[in-house]
Amino acid sequence: MDAVKPGLRALVIDDEKNIRATLSVCLEGLGCEAKAVGSGEAALAAQQARAFDLAFVDLRLGSESGLDLVPKLLEASPNLAIVVITAYATIDSAVQAIKRGAWDYLPKPFTPAQIRLLVDRCAERLQTAHRLADLESMLASAAPDVDLSTESPKMRAALETLDRAAASDAPVLLRGETGTGKTVLARALHDRSARTRKPFAVINCPTLSEELLASELFGHARGAFTGAVKDQQGRVEAADGGTLFLDEIGEVASGLQAKLLRFLQDKKYERIGESLTRSADVRVVTATNRDLEADIRAGRFREDLLYRLNVVEVRVPPLRERPEDILPMARRFLRFFAFNLGRNDPELSPASEDLLRAHPWPGNVRELRNTIERALILWPAPLLEPEAFPERMREGKPAGPQVGGDWSVEALEKEHIQKVLARAKTLEAAAEILGIDASTLWRKRKKYEEG
Repeated sequence: MDAVKPGLRALVIDDEKNIRATLSVCLEGLGCEAKAVGSGEAALAAQQARAFDLAFVDLRLGSESGLDLVPKLLEASPNLAIVVITAYATIDSAVQAIKRGAWDYLPKPFTPAQIRLLVDRCAERLQTAHRLADLESMLASAAPDVDLSTESPKMRAALETLDRAAASDAPVLLRGETGTGKTVLARALHDRSARTRKPFAVINCPTLSEELLASELFGHARGAFTGAVKDQQGRVEAADGGTLFLDEIGEVASGLQAKLLRFLQDKKYERIGESLTRSADVRVVTATNRDLEADIRAGRFREDLLYRLNVVEVRVPPLRERPEDILPMARRFLRFFAFNLGRNDPELSPASEDLLRAHPWPGNVRELRNTIERALILWPAPLLEPEAFPERMREGKPAGPQVGGDWSVEALEKEHIQKVLARAKTLEAAAEILGIDASTLWRKRKKYEEG
């Protein structure tokens, strides 16, 4: 019989010497390091001396109760897998063991095969925990840490509103331009709320058709539509007890708006193709860069839905309205990307600082992040001069394609649209200036951002 991967540390706690010896030999044969003690006091002392991955705790330790020992062991080692063992197995004691925090319950006499199964499961548990830690580390290296510190009065006001809203379960609507960090703020709201230990689910509404968005939200039954080969729960069900963030809520089709309104009113819903009514306790947070009031007047958005979503409104200022945050944010991005690229402490020259402060940042925080990353990749010197940044940003240089120059009509259109978007207060206002439909403008802007 092949042993599991060596290195699993096991603690055996039993007042019977023969059990301690037999179980220790079995564990060592499976590649574990085993430590055996005969009392709760000795177990706590052993735990102070070193960390264990797995513990076998006898239900009766002389005059002591093994059940009372379980929470004490977990207090010192929250990730310890505890197996309660007993010759007096009952359903009630098994239930009590699990309630106290035990990972499993094993009646005596047990076999080597049963011990091996537990050890294998514990090894898999540890491997999963390590993979999760590695994944979290990878995610942390892929994006800068969220830093909500700000010197901007407008941003401070938004964060203060966010903090007050976190204490309630009221729906929150985040309004702001693309790239201002609305998703980051939605996550911060969840983390500061009483729901922080429950799921945080995100749906980007414009990326899905009405049918797929409905399925993503509420789930579907097998055969509900082509490709629905099995029952599937939706994000509402998966996020039960937590927070559901709907990005760009203004893009939701009118038919789905009615279903969403019903869910907001009574927390009830049905999967697509199923008549069973379900319920879920989910806080809904939404975001938009659209003028929803204008959409209501145009018949594109339900007024009653906006009332439900807009219990608490947080306006996220664009970067051009919080100039005092541009340089601190740029330096944070600089440190982050320099670390990832193996660069040593790059700095911005005074001229570069002036350049960054003067730029209107139509793409907001997202544009600033991408600009800093590009500069670090392309500029070899430790001091970043204005030449490290795109030509359109530099003083005295053309800001972009010029009428009459050697530019395509498409390039001229893109430049004109981006400049109008940068100065217009809302997407609707920009569309009115440009003389095009707001939905057309949204698609063009999306194309430019992805290009």
